[in-house]
Amino acid sequence: MWGVASYKEEIRVNNLPARLKQLRAERVITQDQVADAIQVSNSLIAAFETNRLVPQSDTAKALDDHFGTGDEIQKASAEARKNRRPTPPSWFLPWQGVEETATTLRYFQASLLPGLLQTEAYARAVFASTGLLSDEEVESRVALRMERQLAILDRKDRPTCVFFLDAATLRCGPPKIAKDQLLQLADIGARPNIFVHVIPDSAGLHAGLSGTFALATIEAGNMVGLLGDFYEDRVVPEPTRVTGLDRTWQAIGAVALPCGQSRDLILRLVNDHDDSVADLAQVQS
Repeated sequence: MWGVASYKEEIRVNNLPARLKQLRAERVITQDQVADAIQVSNSLIAAFETNRLVPQSDTAKALDDHFGTGDEIQKASAEARKNRRPTPPSWFLPWQGVEETATTLRYFQASLLPGLLQTEAYARAVFASTGLLSDEEVESRVALRMERQLAILDRKDRPTCVFFLDAATLRCGPPKIAKDQLLQLADIGARPNIFVHVIPDSAGLHAGLSGTFALATIEAGNMVGLLGDFYEDRVVPEPTRVTGLDRTWQAIGAVALPCGQSRDLILRLVNDHDDSVADLAQVQS
């Protein structure tokens, strides 16, 4: 039989919206003030308090820091997310099934980092940058992206994942989130089943610059492709077109750096961020 402490814990986890309202009321502050403090929109705080959205991990930490609640909101948010799997758009469903069963996944990205490698902050910045999505839509898509990462990168029968990234993608993004994103790239790339290759600037024009795509190897060695688009990606099952994508992949690989050199480049960029911060501090002192 549960004790009082266990009962209170259950109430806390299952009533995150009410708890957020309570914390705000105890401090006699408005949703606007909370939003300003953790640098999100007022509508996002309202969505948390009305149970339309659940805070993602970095937002939950910011709320804990603001309210001084240790990791209470982080734990409650994590539990709430377990019971609320986001629904992907209909066009993504065919590829979702392929990704979750593939033995090998290959991704080329020319302008942005692949969704499977993005930090939460980077993903949020990417979705918000379009100017076409509401704050709630941005958070919903961030939640879907984080769920997808867990489903693919942390599944029990982990696939071999190979990523080709144009060097320009490593320098793309707000400076305040770029360092954490680079560190995550280095961390994920150290996993035994994940290989991250950077295409250096010295490669010049290369086959991949015509567009983003992915290739999945499924049962019996068959392959399926995915072509990126502004509005929605498109699954490519036709063998002749998949062969074309595979040939393009091989051409890109011919100019990509090995994993070790790619990791060194990523870590040098991390150090560049540290040097920039140090230079700025020296100028301001």
